[in-house]
Amino acid sequence: MATTLSARVAQKLLQNDLKFVEVLRHDGRSPIVLVCEHASRYIPATFEGLGVSPAGRSSHVAWDPGAIAVAQAMSLVLDAALVSSLVSRLVYDCNRPPDAIDTMPTHSEAYAVPGNCDLTEVEKRARLARYYVPFHDRLASVIASRIDPIIVTIHSFTPIYNGKVRDVEIGILHDRDSRLADAMLHVSDRHDVRRNAPYGPKDGVTHTLKEHAITHGHLNVMIEIRNDLIADEASQMAMAQTLAGWIEQALKTVRAKIC
Repeated sequence: MATTLSARVAQKLLQNDLKFVEVLRHDGRSPIVLVCEHASRYIPATFEGLGVSPAGRSSHVAWDPGAIAVAQAMSLVLDAALVSSLVSRLVYDCNRPPDAIDTMPTHSEAYAVPGNCDLTEVEKRARLARYYVPFHDRLASVIASRIDPIIVTIHSFTPIYNGKVRDVEIGILHDRDSRLADAMLHVSDRHDVRRNAPYGPKDGVTHTLKEHAITHGHLNVMIEIRNDLIADEASQMAMAQTLAGWIEQALKTVRAKIC
């Protein structure tokens, strides 16, 4: 398999009319905007699987298992809009700035991604234009349609990473603005919940928060859920209800302080 795309194929990507961003419940009454950047493991056929093994394409390196199901359930419970990316993070990670080295990773944990090796600038720009720009433009549009929007991004993480067991069950992540995260950590219960774990701002995971919330002064938080806790429909709905409850309680606290 060729490891790079030709300029011709790159141009074809730009002309492709497939939809790689989805908005659910756009007219929801809540000011909350839910975001799921790693909702899908879909790799367009043009990329021939990026040379990644079937096991890799089904694993957490390709997407966040369970995250979109939880986000969709939260959207229902909260009556909140949900913006999701419909392409694998291996093709383009929409939660990274365009100049980040892991935007189109050449490897992820134990898996090589040969289809991302030696990409030309034309190929990189084509992916940026096809996946990143429409996703963030659509997200910005949904946020702009709300009064005092609140940005909540939903992710999941693997219980074992590079052979190391992760005990944390739910991570409440934030960057410079910790208002909502602080309040959520105060009301959270029934789980091992930690601040900025298993990732934090230094890992580059708060890009969406910085791009769409922090620079505009909007309340925001990123939630990481250990994926073995959301492996089936029942646990996904239960987690969604738990997190929605925490968010609603936390928002009351934050708003009381503002007033």
